[in-house]
Amino acid sequence: MKFVAAFLMAKLSKDAPTAEDIKTILSSVDCEIDEERLSDFMAEIDGKDVNELITAGSAKMASLGGGGGAAAAPAAGAAAEAPKAEAKKEEVKEESDEGMDDFGLFD
Repeated sequence: MKFVAAFLMAKLSKDAPTAEDIKTILSSVDCEIDEERLSDFMAEIDGKDVNELITAGSAKMASLGGGGGAAAAPAAGAAAEAPKAEAKKEEVKEESDEGMDDFGLFD
C-alpha cells in the first residue's frame, strides 16, 4: 500500500514515476523499503494507465462488499433498541428514587 501511495504522489508531479521517485518519497518519512517488493510493484504497473488501474481496483473493492452497507443495518437495529434500553434505565431510576428519603431537601 505504501508503494501505491508513493507512486500516486509522484504521479502528481511526473508523468512516469520511477522506482527512485518512490524510494525518495518513502525514505523522506523513514519508511523501510523492500527492494524486491518495489521491483515487483513497478513491474506490475509498467505500461499501465493509472486511471484504469484505479477503476479496476475500485471494481474489485466493490465486489468484496462489507463497506458502508453492512454497517447500516446493525446500526438501525441498535437505534431501534436504544429507546427500549433508555426506558429500562428510566424505570430503574424511578424505582431507586422511590425508596430514598431526601430529608426534605427538595420539597
